[in-house]
Amino acid sequence: FIPPALLLFTIFVILPMGEAAWYSLFNWNGYGRPDQFVGLRNFEVLFRNAAFLRALTNNALIILVSLLVQIPLALWLATLLSNPIRGAVTFRLLFFLPYVLADVAAGLIWRFVYDGDYGLVGAIGRFFGHPELFLLADRDTAMGAVLVVIVWKYFGFHMMLFIAGLQAIDKHLLEAAEIDGASRWQKFIYVTLPMLASTVRLSVFFAVIGSLQLFDMIMPLTGGGPSNMTQTMVTFLFTNGVMRMQVGFGSAVGVVLFVICVVLAFGYKRIFMRND
Repeated sequence: FIPPALLLFTIFVILPMGEAAWYSLFNWNGYGRPDQFVGLRNFEVLFRNAAFLRALTNNALIILVSLLVQIPLALWLATLLSNPIRGAVTFRLLFFLPYVLADVAAGLIWRFVYDGDYGLVGAIGRFFGHPELFLLADRDTAMGAVLVVIVWKYFGFHMMLFIAGLQAIDKHLLEAAEIDGASRWQKFIYVTLPMLASTVRLSVFFAVIGSLQLFDMIMPLTGGGPSNMTQTMVTFLFTNGVMRMQVGFGSAVGVVLFVICVVLAFGYKRIFMRND
């Protein structure tokens, strides 16, 4: 049963990756055959490009916010909603709905919300005496506004992961800790969190890899603007490799992104998830 799957994987994954690596060595616009060989010049230009460095920084910032805000928020809500309280199922559904929503649709919705003329943020700004509140058009606030949307969009996924992990914990362990006099915080630190370790590691893995591949929501929300302030590596690749038809340069971006993802994925799994 392996050869058919291996053939499909080779045709649709291995060969395109090899082609991208080959095209990255040429100055090519996508028409005809690539014949202007430039070697590693595309990579040299890439790492001197201020917009790419900004995109790289933004990806690192998204990872940081995901680890320090999104995952702790999801874990806190999961601990609340895993208890048999009234309305827990309804709140789970409400918090998970943003993740079900398509990324493009979420980007368009929040673009309207952030609109300074007709959106909710603009109305709130006018109410408090700030009539010109255009968060997505301001270089200082655009990335912060995008980060809010990212946390809103994906924390529900991590919350459901944690709820599944919490439901798998033997309740007798928590009862034994309570009988021994452990406080609620001590039960969480010494019983719940160690039992959730594998789920937390998996959640962190998804958050990091997902942050590196963020694209669908950024394009309708900001398009990478203003002045490249909200670019990610994938939006930068699309802008240069597809919209500007710099296929060789765009392929170099793809190669760099591929190497970063592979190193992080295999390194993380080898160091932190070897026993999972």
